[in-house]
Amino acid sequence: VQLQAFGGGLVQAGGSLRLSCAASGRTQGMGWFRQAPGKDREFVAAIRWSDAGAYYAGSLKGRFTVSRDKSRNTAYLQMNSLKPDDTAVYYCASAPRTWNLGHYASSSAYDSWGQGTQVTVSS
Repeated sequence: VQLQAFGGGLVQAGGSLRLSCAASGRTQGMGWFRQAPGKDREFVAAIRWSDAGAYYAGSLKGRFTVSRDKSRNTAYLQMNSLKPDDTAVYYCASAPRTWNLGHYASSSAYDSWGQGTQVTVSS
């Protein structure tokens, strides 16, 4: 599965952005991760393709919403009330047919990755 992520950009603190990730083939689910300069990649959110069941990093729930459009084979990450600490490269990742839902927050649970899209939040 090839993934193409887009929608990043520069936004002021308190603003919103919506990221999109288009998949070229079937997926069991999609995860969103981010990596800030000098930091490890961290889990943001994930969604099950079958029923749109969603998972979030605890600190982001309420500000970020993950969704998917099966007809477009695309996942979305709506980010509201953005803060400078949200500045990072955001990656989407596709889960394989053998996706272990118990490890949805682990990058190793995904087998295809998009190229990343930069999100910069200015104060």
